[in-house]
Amino acid sequence: MLSILTLISRVLGLIREMTKAALLGTSALSDAFSVAFMIPNLFRRLFAEGSISVAFIPTFKEFLLEGNKEKIRDFLSSILTFLSFFVSLTVALGVLAAPFVVKLFNMEEYSETVFLTRMMFPFLAFISIAAFFQGILNSVRIFTPAGFAPILLNVATILCAYLLSPFMKNPARAMAVGILIGGFLEAAIQFPFVLRQGFRFSFTSLKKALSNPGTKAVLRLIGPTIIGMAAYQLNDLVSTALAGHAGPGVVSSLQYSLRLQELILGVFAVSIGTVLLPDLAESAKTSRWDMYNRRLIGAMDIIALITIPITFLCLSQGETLIRLLFQTRNFDSQSVALTLSAFRFHIPGLFFIALNRILAPAFYAQSDSKSPTLAGILSFVVNIILAAALVRPMKGAGVALALSTASAVNTILLLVFLRRNPNIAVGKALRSALVYTLKLAVFSCIAAVPLHFLNPLLLGYFSGRGRFISYGIPFIVSTIIFAAIGILLLVITKDKQAKAVAGMFKRKRN
Repeated sequence: MLSILTLISRVLGLIREMTKAALLGTSALSDAFSVAFMIPNLFRRLFAEGSISVAFIPTFKEFLLEGNKEKIRDFLSSILTFLSFFVSLTVALGVLAAPFVVKLFNMEEYSETVFLTRMMFPFLAFISIAAFFQGILNSVRIFTPAGFAPILLNVATILCAYLLSPFMKNPARAMAVGILIGGFLEAAIQFPFVLRQGFRFSFTSLKKALSNPGTKAVLRLIGPTIIGMAAYQLNDLVSTALAGHAGPGVVSSLQYSLRLQELILGVFAVSIGTVLLPDLAESAKTSRWDMYNRRLIGAMDIIALITIPITFLCLSQGETLIRLLFQTRNFDSQSVALTLSAFRFHIPGLFFIALNRILAPAFYAQSDSKSPTLAGILSFVVNIILAAALVRPMKGAGVALALSTASAVNTILLLVFLRRNPNIAVGKALRSALVYTLKLAVFSCIAAVPLHFLNPLLLGYFSGRGRFISYGIPFIVSTIIFAAIGILLLVITKDKQAKAVAGMFKRKRN
């Protein structure tokens, strides 16, 4: 269910990017919106998703296992108070510091970028409270409201872009209004479900909030993570700043490329990681390491089953896909070329980024935030060195290649650090993942060969019949052929993971 809702959300997110492409293209104003939204979004990942996954859920799980309702209420009240104070302070400082931060990006539309940044910074407050509600619900294995919430964000942004653009200075400001409304709705939609579970909390004094044992435990876990997450966010900031110096449109082309990558990540990797964390946390707290290992190995194999074939399909059909989704009057052939050059180097990193979304919760479940933090810092160093070296000769493609390489380094480091716990069967998991990945890569190559010869014929036949027919039908036909060959190979070899996934859907129907 979470994957289905996330699929809807990511498709709507893609439509949101298509809306931006139609209204702004890869213009300087598009770059301005991309940077302005990225800045509060970076803090969101630090205060919202990062904190909730790293510290809140494992700590809250301990309170739930203890079962003392009074302690649970005090803990939730303390976290709400601390989070509200800290995020409000950050929003105020962000609004004041916007002119200085935006200067780092060398934006053509400097004044408009500052205005949009200030306009969207309160989004951080809404989304942080939404993440707090999500953490409560996920801890008791309720995932649907959190899966539905981002749908509202995307719908609000799309509607505001079209409905408010005629009444505002530019479409970027209309989309910014949609971001704020959507952030508020993300929090509002989850609150009734929290109350329905019987959880009650209120604001308390900041002194009482900081003295709560649960808050102290969360802060101890978050401490190292803030450094690692800050390095990760700085990663994005520096990469974007480097891309901003590579020429107009490069920042936007990277954002469009990442949106395609995140569509796949969000549907599968994020969903699996979200559901996996509470299970791993409970297994670790109760020392059920056999269950822990089975869950982790199964998740890694499923990630390979999903991401490896999609990577090969995207490498084969990248240009067709980009033209289908984004090409308009404002998103011309030059925009397609810019986005494609980044996408070809972003998509090989898909497998490693997805694995990182699975491996990081394996540490958080053990209340270990230091290991993924160290891995994040080291991979950040690799990314920035490579991006700085490659951005001049390769422009956006160099920044994308640096990110993919750094993601692979991060995966290797996480696996090395995971070996420190003798209860975790890292060797078995790694052998399983490597053999299975190689098998899927071979199958994907075989499935992609016919597309190399068929795709030009399909594009030629349907050319000149409108964007959705000219590129949509060739893409759908190529995808069906690729999937059919891949599934046939899996059936012939009696693939266990594919059989398990098919069995799961069969049970759901029954």
